[in-house]
Amino acid sequence: MRVDLHCHSTASDGTDTPAELVRNAAAAGLDVVALTDHDTTRGYADAIAALPKGLTLVTGAELSCRVDGISMHMLAYLFDPEEPALLAERELVRDDRVPRAKGMIAKLNGLGVPVTWEQVERIAAGGSVGRPHVATALVELGVVPTVGDAFTEQWLSDGGRAFVEKHETDPFEAIRLVKNAGGVCVFAHPAAAKRGRTVPEARIAEMAEAGLDGIEVDHMDHDADARDRLRGLAKELDLLVTGSSDYHGSRKTVTLGAYTTDPEVYGEITRRATGAFPVPGTGGV
Repeated sequence: MRVDLHCHSTASDGTDTPAELVRNAAAAGLDVVALTDHDTTRGYADAIAALPKGLTLVTGAELSCRVDGISMHMLAYLFDPEEPALLAERELVRDDRVPRAKGMIAKLNGLGVPVTWEQVERIAAGGSVGRPHVATALVELGVVPTVGDAFTEQWLSDGGRAFVEKHETDPFEAIRLVKNAGGVCVFAHPAAAKRGRTVPEARIAEMAEAGLDGIEVDHMDHDADARDRLRGLAKELDLLVTGSSDYHGSRKTVTLGAYTTDPEVYGEITRRATGAFPVPGTGGV
């Protein structure tokens, strides 16, 4: 069984529609794929409607969090998408994305980069606006060669010249909200140092005490040493270990299924969840 628990669609900052994502996941030989768009569940219905036979969909979201001034992401799986408190928090985070993007555009304009809101809005195509859309605009303008090259101190990384903060949830509150909605929490790419400052292990230990279920270990932004260190930490804290592609379509070079989760860990995630259940494919449309 091949399980990829971290993928994005055009509902946030991926380039595959939700329907394309599940079809491509099946074509890539996956048995299970998770749709984890940023702070939104808008892609669920289209993904379920197109779900090929033989592929199971795990519904989820990647929640924007911040602790001690450090930005981090929390993968939430199989929660009730209509639970009022978690829904309200997701909407608060998502609604702050537009003024944040406009603030980054203003800073870029001040740096002499002629990016416009209309350009970023076109790139987002109705998805939850994020830094990757602004980064794509910089690629279109020839300012940087790739989206990844925009995430530096010169441009859009945390503390960068064009960086603007947005509302982000305290991770301990995120854990509480997700748990109350029947979901499971996994800290996404916790050692991705190239994205900026990372959360200290002591803080991760506190999150484990607060109900964190796991950490994402096998990820393109973790080298071998980081993965070994994280596996040791997970064992010490009795946390589940996951692996995922963090697929964004053509916006990143990583492919679906490049990194996967042990089927036994996937089974444990489904056992812990009470807010929703994995959706088996019936053939799609």
